[in-house]
Amino acid sequence: MIFSSSLLENAVNEFARLPGIGKKTALRLVLHLIKQNKEDVANFSEAISLMREEIKFCVSCHNISDATLCNICSNQSRKHQMLCVVENIRDVIAIESTQQFNGVYHVLGGIISPLDGIGPDQLTIDSLVQRVVKEEITEIIFALNANIQGDTTIYYIGKKLKGNPVKITTIARGIAFGGELEYADEMTLAKSISNRIPVENYINAGN
Repeated sequence: MIFSSSLLENAVNEFARLPGIGKKTALRLVLHLIKQNKEDVANFSEAISLMREEIKFCVSCHNISDATLCNICSNQSRKHQMLCVVENIRDVIAIESTQQFNGVYHVLGGIISPLDGIGPDQLTIDSLVQRVVKEEITEIIFALNANIQGDTTIYYIGKKLKGNPVKITTIARGIAFGGELEYADEMTLAKSISNRIPVENYINAGN
């Protein structure tokens, strides 16, 4: 692309750095902003800047938060002894959208994937194990993507929790193997949570 303005070119290049945004889409977004009122663009810019500067991560579940504890962990009406383990923040949003889960979450920050250089030490597994003991968790629901990496992560954490008096389940395979939680429709995801199954087969398979 050849630009008549370096300001325009710089803005397009910055938008194009976003995931899933190519140069043509970036140009369309920038041209849209140029047509907007300066006040609206300033509000947009301020919202992004403020989000990046002040965003926090919940000290309990590692979800994105405005305060030390996120609004889910601080909600006393939720079932705090029922813990849903997810890979990332997008999965929390997907499950919350179903309105079928009233417990709390634990965001791992990824899944075990040696080929991608991601090991257990890079995830929040240790804090998960500590929560199970400290918060007297009665049930852990694994809501990880249905693939080899997800199953490996379930198996590893299950081994770490062996001996703890906690019920361990995983969402039903309404999610196709190889599918990702965030792209599942709300009905399928809701049924997968409601029809969760014991996870003993993951643990016993390694014995």
